[in-house]
Amino acid sequence: MQLDFHYYATYCAASLAGFSVSDSQIIARSAQFVDCCTRALLSRVGGPSAAATTQMQLELMDARTDPAGLLDITGIWASFHFLPGNLNAVPERGGKKYRRKYRLICDTNGELLKGTVELARGKGPAAAGLAMHVLADTWAHRYFAGTPSLVINNTNYHFFEILDGPEGEKEIPVRFNHNPASADDPEKSLYTNTVYQGNENSIMNLGHGRAGHLPDYSFARYRYMPAWDGYREVIKDNPSDYMHAFCQMVYALQCLNGGDSFETGVYAWETVKPWREEINSLLIKRQMDACEDWKSLGEKISGIALPDFDLEQIQVDYMEMAEENRENTFLGSFIPAALAQKAMVTGQIDAAEKRHRRMRHDKK
Repeated sequence: MQLDFHYYATYCAASLAGFSVSDSQIIARSAQFVDCCTRALLSRVGGPSAAATTQMQLELMDARTDPAGLLDITGIWASFHFLPGNLNAVPERGGKKYRRKYRLICDTNGELLKGTVELARGKGPAAAGLAMHVLADTWAHRYFAGTPSLVINNTNYHFFEILDGPEGEKEIPVRFNHNPASADDPEKSLYTNTVYQGNENSIMNLGHGRAGHLPDYSFARYRYMPAWDGYREVIKDNPSDYMHAFCQMVYALQCLNGGDSFETGVYAWETVKPWREEINSLLIKRQMDACEDWKSLGEKISGIALPDFDLEQIQVDYMEMAEENRENTFLGSFIPAALAQKAMVTGQIDAAEKRHRRMRHDKK
């Protein structure tokens, strides 16, 4: 997902969940900041590098892919962008390394999602916003894993967009190029993806790089063959998935705003109902940037003008605050939430690996 959903749509969700305007803005700011909080940014402002929630392309290009390097990459991407759906999953085929990575495949409504939302309870709006980023990405990034892996994340030439035309549905082959400087062109079904690399642990095989930005566009409907399922066809319906993501965010935020414990598979359909037709029209609109549409909707829901996301101001506020008072800034409240989320997810991944090792040992 992109700025349009993580910032503006999250603001809409927080407003519908009953948060104040100021808290809704912080929740939205935090949800978007997950895509900005790199080690380079933290180094620049004097924050702890362990709180990084993403990696820049240049950082990834220099990243090591030995066992320690893979743990570092996975700790960031699985914790914040590709939350594993089932750490107890057991594939029907494959060796030990394949099974370990298979368990990292992102999916919706897993136990780790419940843990993510409940971890934010009582921790303030920045923690709630971070959890909303993770939740939303489970829908956009499902079926991809937050670790470099050819045998999990690769796709093949069988890739088609599904479009609605005057005579019904039609399919158009997706064409990919590998120039990161070239813009995607939805009108021609021309998109940019990473270069094929036969090395299992190549950084080109991280997340949905081989599928380009298609998972990040709410309008996209497509069918493709992922490597993790033996290249059997999968259909992704982003408008439906993004609507589920939005309604689940509203429900999760209602839970965090004094509601009951968060449960997976529950959605705030009734709360969203008055706005659902307008949201659906926005989701299916073939545009790469829906910020203005979501911003307009957010201002209509809250009745208040919504400032744009300001990354520079977040850094300035933190750096200009006396060190002993930095915890009172936005970044000062974001950092402990990021550290807690990463510790929770990586701890669960490690615990799952130990469980499976014991099970294999017991079978011998």
